[in-house]
Amino acid sequence: MTLLRRLDHVAVAVRDTDESLRYFRDRLGLQVVSAEELDLPHVRLTYLDAGNAYIQLIEPLDRNADLSGWLDEHGEGVHHLCFAVDDVLAAARELAAGGEAPKAGSGRGRVSAFVPGASAHGLRLECTEFRRDEDVDGNAGWLR
Repeated sequence: MTLLRRLDHVAVAVRDTDESLRYFRDRLGLQVVSAEELDLPHVRLTYLDAGNAYIQLIEPLDRNADLSGWLDEHGEGVHHLCFAVDDVLAAARELAAGGEAPKAGSGRGRVSAFVPGASAHGLRLECTEFRRDEDVDGNAGWLR
């Protein structure tokens, strides 16, 4: 059985990261700890420190991307939950509906993978690499 080490992040699909930061950063006071643009899928990822987990803002940068269609259908809001695990691909495969093979991706310089076909009460699931030195030892677990 897959051992979930921790909740890594809650991903919020947004149309405009800068606009969203006016709420999450400026109003709530959450600190941006990482931001990057990925080529595939072509998205902007922004991670905000929420104490013992992150809030990830995910903005599609391609109008024809799957995430753009998801936003058109569902609107902005929670898109997926991501759990840190020891073996990303094995965990994603084990959690997948029907044992479908996951595709490796990345975020914050870590291996990650969406769990194929899995839905937790309407939420997609993702697994990412657990790093004890960063996730536990180097994390105060509360907001400063």
